[in-house]
Amino acid sequence: MSVPDIVILCGGQGTRLRSVIKDVPKPMAAVAGRPFLEILLSWFQSFHIKRAVLGTGYLATSISDHFGARFGDMDVLYAVDPQPLGTGGAARAGAILCASEMVLICNGDTYLEFDLPAAVALCVATHDPVVVVTAVDDTERYGRIDIVGSSHASFRGRGVVGEGFISGGVYLLPRVLLTQNGRADPFSLEDFIFGFGLGERARAVVATGRFIDIGIPEDYARAQTMFGEGGGDARAIP
Repeated sequence: MSVPDIVILCGGQGTRLRSVIKDVPKPMAAVAGRPFLEILLSWFQSFHIKRAVLGTGYLATSISDHFGARFGDMDVLYAVDPQPLGTGGAARAGAILCASEMVLICNGDTYLEFDLPAAVALCVATHDPVVVVTAVDDTERYGRIDIVGSSHASFRGRGVVGEGFISGGVYLLPRVLLTQNGRADPFSLEDFIFGFGLGERARAVVATGRFIDIGIPEDYARAQTMFGEGGGDARAIP
């Protein structure tokens, strides 16, 4: 398997978590006694990813001071946003620091267990962007994604109630699609992949493993149990 470099978007302020975390970026929120970002990096390290670019903004030095230039076997680089770039602009800034032909983009507040080799195989075969989707009981909060045919992904939008697929916050795409995109910042990565940028090209791979988005206090509390003692394999800290 061709192993991509990864860009983790860590620039959010986590305003919805302000009642339970203070003075740290959302990816640095403590989960089961360690920063959530450590859990993410440990999971992706299990795929032998060698380079992680952290797209930082709000309280950026609290992340770089903690991780430095290495995490286990991974080199860690930083794409610091002096001003908000949107998820698309931040992904592009991170992709510029990557060396792999494909780049994996994920949100710093979302954990999803999925089949990376399957996503890589689909991206290699089609040269299209791949979104890793997961099934939930109610898509209203996140935005629904429909799978058309064998793998085409279509974003129906937010506010759709009921069971369905949502983005797990993980995208794999040819690096050149981001680095040669001339759209002005800020812009949304989701809009770029599903709308004005790549239109009908988006593909989907379905994840069947655990999923958590710590963006609201209720799910942040649920993450404590998911990754706490007896909560299953969250990968060891290197």
